[in-house]
Formats: sequence, structure tokens, C-alpha cells
Amino acid sequence: MNYHGTAVRQKALALLRGGAKNADVARLLQVPSGTINWWRHEDRKKRGERVGTRPSLLCPLCDDRSLDKAAYAYLLGLYLGDGHISHYVKHRSPSLMITMDDAWPGLQDAAEAALRAVFPHNAICRLRRSGCQNIKVYFKHLACLFPQHGPGKKHERKIELAAWQQEIVDEHPWEFIRGLIHSDGCRITNWTEKIIGGERKRYEYPRYFFSNASGDILRLFTDALDSVGVEWKPANQSRTVQNISIAKRASVALMDARVGPKY
Repeated sequence: MNYHGTAVRQKALALLRGGAKNADVARLLQVPSGTINWWRHEDRKKRGERVGTRPSLLCPLCDDRSLDKAAYAYLLGLYLGDGHISHYVKHRSPSLMITMDDAWPGLQDAAEAALRAVFPHNAICRLRRSGCQNIKVYFKHLACLFPQHGPGKKHERKIELAAWQQEIVDEHPWEFIRGLIHSDGCRITNWTEKIIGGERKRYEYPRYFFSNASGDILRLFTDALDSVGVEWKPANQSRTVQNISIAKRASVALMDARVGPKY
């Protein structure tokens, strides 16, 4: 049913093609602004003009939108550790949620900053939960940016990087490592005691750990460490979680310079 009539629509299109603003045409013809917008949109498509898309809907892969690669490498590390993509029926777009512990408010800010850099035109929100915050963004093309998404838990399915993701990680390995450590890693201080000259002395030394139940994610982490010259070794294993230890002084110094403790 055409509520406004063909004549009204043609008059509106003539005004719009002449340079009139949508809002002015809507007021002049007493037609809802949404209807005017739709008429203009359909008219431009019919005439073969490029129809603009809101920046918040543009995808770096599908639409060639620019991407902050360093921020993406960090966010990818966070996603592989503490990230989750979900799509509820009541929401038109899926959401990416990064869960960060309240013990590390600086990491919460860093996660939000990374989301804002990767999704500069989308709203970022925080949902407070007991002991943590869920930092969240809605975007239709999340499956494009994070092809590792799939049903079930990450450690129960194959996790591998797409070629374009590997290029970004190769270009920004430290950001990727930092994201993984900030999600499922830590920096601790170990200590030991030795008897020297009959006197017991205490020695302290820092080390880094990374723990994950996915062998694929562990391999991505150790591959990145290898690329930057950080030495590592497997630590104590459990039935469900595997640990990577970085304890050699030179490697810890590298990690301190580029990653550092959680904050």
C-alpha cells in the first residue's frame, strides 16, 4: 500500500535530487523523515549510485576499512584467552565480550582502549559483574575478524590463525604476546634458599607463566615467543591446563621491557 501516493514520492525525489535536505523535504511534504530517507536510498540504488554505509557497519575485510593492526594483535590475544562472541536473538548483531578481573583495573582500561581502536565507530560498554567487568562491543562482522569463533569451548576445537591474521601477528608479535599474558598469563616472583658459607640466604627471581587448556593457543603463544627471541619451556601440567614458563634472566628482561606485570 502506498500511503503517500506516487505524486508525493516523485515530488520528494525531485527536491532531493535538486539538493534539498531530507529533513526539509519531510517537513515540507509532511512525510516521516524515515520514509524520506528510504525513498532517497532506493532512488540512489536504482540510478546506480554508490549508497553510503554507516561507518559502524563497515568491515576491514569486506569493505576495506582501515584497521589498527597493533591494537588488533593485542585484542586477538585477549580474545583467545578471555574473549567470547555470542549472538542473542533479540540483538541484531553479535557481540564480542572481554572479561577482565577487577584486580587489574589498568588491564580493563587497556582492553577498552583496544576495542575502541579496532572498532572506532562502534559503542563500547562495560557490564559490571561480581569481581570482574565484561567489556563489550556489538558488530555484525565479528566472525570475519575472529574466524576462530565457533560452537563449544576453544580447547575443544581447532584454533589456527588465518593468513591475514598471521601477517598481523608477525608484524606486531609483542602486542599479541601482551594480550595473551594479560588474559591467561602472569608475572610472579619465585624464591629459593641456599646455604652459602654456613649461612642460609634467600634469593628471589621473577618469571612469567602462561596457562591455557588449548594446545593450539599454547603453540601460537610459543611461536610468537620464538619470533622475538624469548626462551621458554613447558612447566608442570595438569589434566586440563598446560603451562609455559619463562624463567631465564635475559628472556624475563625482554618480557619486562615489552609486557611487564599486570596492573
